[in-house]
Amino acid sequence: MSNDLHNKVVVISGGAGGIGAACADLFNQQGARVVILDIQTEPVEKDGSDESSRSTYLRVDLTAPEEVKFAVQHIIDHFGRVDVLINSAGGSGRRFGDGPLHECSLEGWQQTLDLNLNSLYHLTHNILKEMVLQKKGVIVTISSILGLVGGDQDFATHAYAASKGAAISLTRSIAAYYAPMGIRANVICPGLIATPMSTRAQHDEHIRRRLATLQPLSGDFGSPQDVASAALFLASDAARFITGAVLTVDGGWTVV
Repeated sequence: MSNDLHNKVVVISGGAGGIGAACADLFNQQGARVVILDIQTEPVEKDGSDESSRSTYLRVDLTAPEEVKFAVQHIIDHFGRVDVLINSAGGSGRRFGDGPLHECSLEGWQQTLDLNLNSLYHLTHNILKEMVLQKKGVIVTISSILGLVGGDQDFATHAYAASKGAAISLTRSIAAYYAPMGIRANVICPGLIATPMSTRAQHDEHIRRRLATLQPLSGDFGSPQDVASAALFLASDAARFITGAVLTVDGGWTVV
């Protein structure tokens, strides 16, 4: 990859672990100025910088509108702009009661959409205001193949699927509307990736046996780095003529 991301300001939500952390590491290697927004990090007031990685960590509850607004203003005040937004925050709603729709609790539905969709709105809404003023910017949203194909009995979390499908539609709508303003927006739909979120699946022997069919390219889980590499491509000038794309990083799941 070229060094076109050197000194670019890259905001990564959910960057404290999993795919988001892999993105942060890779963008750091490219010389970007990475800002991680995550509920697991240091408080936003501390502006705590990790000198070894050049990342700035801001603790933000991305489901809280005022916290997100404050964090984005903090970034603009400190860095002056946002060049790239990687929407990686989110997670499973199983612990809240997500599941097949007839079993999905109201709390499971609301909490999952808050975690995966409303948080996406809050952050992208505020970042886009800055990108419109800049007349340039790149947005990469990490969705899921479950936003494209749904899931069978092993992956029946319907609030999660709904939230990820909505993330795809929202990002493509952004791509269409903001293209004349020099703003690109694309989506990545990962399959089963070896992250903390997929711990249940990683320890389920039944699912592991299915991997040869589900993800035949490797017959195994993908790595967070596989997704991060795709995000780096879409964020770079190598993808300057690409917007509104939905890129599957799924080992073949959606073509078998």
